[in-house]
Amino acid sequence: MSETIRITVLVENSVHRQGLVAEHGLSFHVQSGEHSLLFDTGQTGLAVINSETLRLPLDRVEAIVLSHGHYDHTGGVSAILDVVPAARVYLHPAAFENKFNRSSDRSREIGMSDCVAMAIRRRAGGLVETAGRTGITDGVFVTGEIPRANTFEDTGGAFFLDAEGTRPDPLTDDQALVVDLGRSVILLLGCAHAGVVNTLDHVRHLTAGKPVSAVIGGLHLGSASEERIQQTIARLRDAQLEILAPATAPAGRQRQNCGRHSRTFSIPPAPARS
Repeated sequence: MSETIRITVLVENSVHRQGLVAEHGLSFHVQSGEHSLLFDTGQTGLAVINSETLRLPLDRVEAIVLSHGHYDHTGGVSAILDVVPAARVYLHPAAFENKFNRSSDRSREIGMSDCVAMAIRRRAGGLVETAGRTGITDGVFVTGEIPRANTFEDTGGAFFLDAEGTRPDPLTDDQALVVDLGRSVILLLGCAHAGVVNTLDHVRHLTAGKPVSAVIGGLHLGSASEERIQQTIARLRDAQLEILAPATAPAGRQRQNCGRHSRTFSIPPAPARS
C-alpha cells in the first residue's frame, strides 16, 4: 500500500476537542487513499454530527463495517445511510441475533435494534455477510469470525442470546478490521470480544505472519481476571507495537469536553524496499 492511512475517531466515550460530543459507543473513519469507510457507527447519529464538526464529510464513505451486533456499535447505521445510502454494510451473520446482558438477575437487551436491521436489509447499497476474511478495498479487509484458541480470554461479560440467561452468547460475530501496509498491518477493534490475543494470532495467520504495528480500539478488559491482564500485557509487549490506543472506559451518558485535540492517527506508507 502506497497511500497514507488516516484513522479518525468519530465516536468514543470521551472527547478531546471543543464542539465534539461523546457517548457510550465507538466509530472510526478510515481513509486509505481515495477510499473511505466506517468501522462501527456508535449508538446514535452522533457520528454524523461529529464528522461535520471535524469537517470530515461522510458522503464518500463506500462501506460500513460492523465489528459485532451490540447497539453501541450499530445504532448509528440508519443516520449514516441517510447520508450515504449507496454504502455497503459488512457484518457477520450472527450480528442480527438477539443479544442480552445479565447482571443481578436482571436482563438488558443490548443487540441491534429492529429498525437498524431493517435499514441494513432494505436501504444499504449492499449487504455482505462476513463469516470469514472478506476484502473491503485495496489492502483493507475484515477478519470474519475469530477462533478462540487460548484458555485465558473470554467474551468479557455476562452475554446471552436469551433474556433468561440460559444460552450464553459466544459472540461469534466479533470481528476486526485490518489495514495491510505491506510490511506490517494495523488492527482496529470494536470490543475484542474474541480476545485481543486471539485476534492478534488470527490476523498473523491471515497475513502470513506479518507484524502488527498498531492496535486501536476497544479491548473490553474491565472485568478481566488478573491472569488475563498479565497474559495480555505480555503478548502485547511481545508484539512490539508502534501504536497501542485502547478506547476509554464507558462514560455512561453523553458529555461535552473542551479539550484541544481530536484523536486522529496518520500512518505513512511503508518505505520502498531497497
